[in-house]
Amino acid sequence: MRRRFLAIFLGLCVSATAQTQVAAKANPRTGAPAKQNPALPPKLVLAIVVDQFRYDYLTRFRSEFTGGFKRMLEQGAVFTNANYDAAPTVTAVGHSTFLTGAMPALSGIVSNTWWDRTVAKSVTSVSDDKTKLLGGNGTGSSPERLLVSTVGDELKISGKGGKVIGISLKDRSAILPAGHMADGAYWFDGQSGNFVSSTFYFSELPGWVRDYNAGHPADKYAGLEWLGHKMPSAGPQLYNAVDSSPFGDELLQALAMHALSAENLGGGPKTDLLTVSYSSVDYVGHRDGPDSPEIHDMVKRVDKLIGALIEAAEARAGRGRVLVAFTADHGATPVPEENQKRKMPGGRLAWNTYRAAAEKALNERFGSGKWISFSADGVIYFSPDPIPGKKLDMAEVQKVAADTIRAQPHIGRVYTRSEIERGALGRDPVDSRVRNGFNPARGPDVLTVADPYYLFSATGTTHGSPYGYDTHVPVIFLGSARIRAGSYAETIGVQDIAPTLATLLAVETPSGNMGRVLTEMLK
Repeated sequence: MRRRFLAIFLGLCVSATAQTQVAAKANPRTGAPAKQNPALPPKLVLAIVVDQFRYDYLTRFRSEFTGGFKRMLEQGAVFTNANYDAAPTVTAVGHSTFLTGAMPALSGIVSNTWWDRTVAKSVTSVSDDKTKLLGGNGTGSSPERLLVSTVGDELKISGKGGKVIGISLKDRSAILPAGHMADGAYWFDGQSGNFVSSTFYFSELPGWVRDYNAGHPADKYAGLEWLGHKMPSAGPQLYNAVDSSPFGDELLQALAMHALSAENLGGGPKTDLLTVSYSSVDYVGHRDGPDSPEIHDMVKRVDKLIGALIEAAEARAGRGRVLVAFTADHGATPVPEENQKRKMPGGRLAWNTYRAAAEKALNERFGSGKWISFSADGVIYFSPDPIPGKKLDMAEVQKVAADTIRAQPHIGRVYTRSEIERGALGRDPVDSRVRNGFNPARGPDVLTVADPYYLFSATGTTHGSPYGYDTHVPVIFLGSARIRAGSYAETIGVQDIAPTLATLLAVETPSGNMGRVLTEMLK
């Protein structure tokens, strides 16, 4: 009798333990037990960006999707309220945040172009005078200015990583997501019509890239017409025009497909990483705006391209062995003239007018001086000694300029280096994004934010602001058995992608990470 009682007692304990384990693994959204799918490590990570892809493109055009967007929306973990938590919202900042989890305050990538005080000249996010261009003429590019590691770097350091390759039409979009230890980064050269790279990666282009270029793939678009836009007949005019058409992304897609096979991505014993950034939506968006028929067509076309890329990757690595992370580097502001038709605010501003007003005020206050080393839309870098020998209080110089600009029409906020460094900003989203976007060594002395919907642009549209139409982008994960598919309305940041990927890959989180792991989507 005693043995029978003991057996019954032990059986009840085992049963209770099993029930507890099932409950612990239950779906937090439905309460249903999670499926016990053992997750094999990915053989290939596809990190995909569409340049200047507003989140609302997914909702506006969803019924027309048949390719990658349709599949990701139906089978992926879709975050509907993802934003960039740093400004400016530009290509280099977005692409550097994507796979580092670091915003400019730590990554050092403060814009596409800035003034380098150490060498007293303007630089781009990837310019590197120590390198040479391969496949074209001129200076090459590298990730040297990126101060932190990427997911690809950590994958390599862990010993689990195979090849890491970045591809885009733009150099910064190919280089920054791929990171420091990438096996190669390739971008399109508008002078030669080639896909090019840099001596940072190797001494000569790989044979498969040379073979691709030898076919002069861009030349086949000579004279073609798309929605009233006719391609030039040849040479640099053609190559630069291709960017602002669907043909640019077609060229990019062909190279990415070639890379899959030539580099055997997804076919080796380790996890490979391919970053692909489709740039042509951005070029078309700048010219025609987010409400144009051209953008509508571009979005439908890139949907098909992404679908084909995912399928090709799975054909090599196997379904369930390709992990996809998708986002955009920024959104876009509505064209002011289009907004005016809607009775919405907005307009165009001439930055040189604001700069001139600031210089005039400085001359009147302190005397004639050479005040500005570098200025671009909304930012000013002051000369270190504007009036030699006068030993000016540069905090006061910044304040005078900022107060003058702030008094001009349609200016929302103006920040100075001094007030950012002393922590004088508020906590609302605009102030927070400006603070996260400021790096003490590389940031400007004065930073201007125009009123919502106002642009420092004479034609078309642009981006860069800390407002929702520029910060709100898609974030979708697809492909791993550890991903819980569904729609997630939580507010997240694009900086959360990198630590989440690092967790899925079981590697160290990138060194400058400022994000969190999206545990709500993990099984």
